[in-house]
Amino acid sequence: MPDFTEVSRKNFLKLASASGLAIGLRSVPTLAAQPIASRKIPKTGEPMPVIGVGTARVFDISPTDEADMAIREKVLNILFNGGGKMVDTAPSYGLAEDAVGVLFERMKARDKAFLATKVRTTGEAEGIAEMEESFKYLRTDKIDLMYVHNLRDTKTQIKTIRNWREKGRLRYLGVTHFKMRAMDKLIQTVEQEPMDFVQMKYSLKNPDAAEKLFPLCQEKGVAVVINRAFERGKMFRAVKGKKLPEWSVKELDCKSWAQFFLKFALGHPAVTCVIPGTDKPEYMIDNLGAGRGPMPDAKQSKKMIDYWRSL
Repeated sequence: MPDFTEVSRKNFLKLASASGLAIGLRSVPTLAAQPIASRKIPKTGEPMPVIGVGTARVFDISPTDEADMAIREKVLNILFNGGGKMVDTAPSYGLAEDAVGVLFERMKARDKAFLATKVRTTGEAEGIAEMEESFKYLRTDKIDLMYVHNLRDTKTQIKTIRNWREKGRLRYLGVTHFKMRAMDKLIQTVEQEPMDFVQMKYSLKNPDAAEKLFPLCQEKGVAVVINRAFERGKMFRAVKGKKLPEWSVKELDCKSWAQFFLKFALGHPAVTCVIPGTDKPEYMIDNLGAGRGPMPDAKQSKKMIDYWRSL
């Protein structure tokens, strides 16, 4: 057996291949046989697999670049074959919406995905125009979740999103942010505006969302999606060359630092899904592993925080 206290993301693919999780068609039955955990969306009870994928930066590629597109197609295939559904994108992510739309069309995968995008502009007409563009780029007639991105002109955009939800063009509405200084405004918005989803940063480095935002979301029946669980790679740099705590391997079945970080985020009962971005198939396999096996309870989550603060 490999010593998982020493697993890095660079050598994870070798271990995954040895375990029958190699990328390609042969991986399909193995991944499908080990589905990841799901949690219910509070407002509807719809099950949501706990691991998704974000597309900021990593899917900002030309849809005509076949080499780049083939790699992202592998990432999405691994996500879906492993039981994941949520694909999160936005107009501000460059060409990501277009790339996702082309891939979904090519893969005939629209029905496999829970598709989330965002509107980030000021003004009713401007918001409508931006959302219409998203439908065009994503090549779909229905978007599962539309967020107001970074609380930009929230009241105006939520009014349109709510109207489109009633018409059946959208299924859920929500708001997002990623900066800790926006926490109070995000909390105020959740208190004042009925919504289905909130997306915010939550990690061992920045666990503050658990103090007020998460309990409020639980009270209001709002699903929580976590972005930047890796703090754009800063988390990995902090543990470079270090072994996983032995207790996390034995008690939580962690096989990599990515799984350690993602399981921390999933340890809070308010969290519905985590959407780490990646353009590497082997990392997608690794991330999916965090959705299997035990999740940390409150005591284990505190041990994770204490470990992080000791670094």
